[in-house]
Amino acid sequence: MPPEAERCEKCGAKLLHRRVIFGAQRSGEFVLTAEEEPGAGDLATENDDWQFPTRSEVAASSVAATAQAVAEIRYGGFFRRVGAFMVDLAVILLLCALMGVLAYIGYRVGLAAHGRFLSWDNATPLIFFLTTGCMFLATAYFVVFHGMGGKTIGKCLFGLRVVGIDLEAVSYPRALLRWCGFAGTVGLSCFLILLNRQKRSLHDLLAGTKVIRE
Repeated sequence: MPPEAERCEKCGAKLLHRRVIFGAQRSGEFVLTAEEEPGAGDLATENDDWQFPTRSEVAASSVAATAQAVAEIRYGGFFRRVGAFMVDLAVILLLCALMGVLAYIGYRVGLAAHGRFLSWDNATPLIFFLTTGCMFLATAYFVVFHGMGGKTIGKCLFGLRVVGIDLEAVSYPRALLRWCGFAGTVGLSCFLILLNRQKRSLHDLLAGTKVIRE
């Protein structure tokens, strides 16, 4: 095809402006200068950028990070946990006393409306209501606080938190299971804290939880 042709003579397609013409003389040869020649240092740097860690190095770094995280965990001791429970017990007793006063006033007013007075003979419904109410209040206190943030008022004051085995947040069903284990053993399971390294009580083992310090 002649160099000045704009279209193909057979198909009529438009030709590119820049094309290779066989037999034409090249304008010049491309030669690398001294500044453009790659050196050994540049090749080494480029090779270093593509050096990925091996599987054994990744596993070793993961084990080291896990060991460091475990070493930094501080578990709640026996006396610290007992102190936190005493604060929680004081809060629960205060709430129960307030509930008892309101229930007592309401019960007396109800008896007075029927011309009766409060005595031991008719105090059984009041005692049953107060006992059930205190148990429900204590259960709701520990389950809600542990399921909501992992710590009660006492644990906040003593810098404690209830977490799972992998330091995850505790769900409400697990918090309920933990409280049932504590109430079922009347709190005596806490003495197991003195016998294991992670300072877990029996209800912690039952619910799969542990208490750490913050």
